[in-house]
Amino acid sequence: MAERKKILLRLDPAVHDALARWAADELRSTNAQIEYLLRRALADAGRMPGTAGRMRRPGRPRKDDETPEEG
Repeated sequence: MAERKKILLRLDPAVHDALARWAADELRSTNAQIEYLLRRALADAGRMPGTAGRMRRPGRPRKDDETPEEG
């Protein structure tokens, strides 16, 4: 899997709090919620690249979904 890109995102504190509450309601981290919303916006606009990987489903992964560490 390709390395994930890191960005610095500055948000109004009220916007961040609203995102964090929404993320908690959907069992996602705030970061995952932001990525989910960005992906949805890209798809709605017809701009989602075909090469984009899939997002992990919300919540804890099931035991049979976990892949063993390679090393």
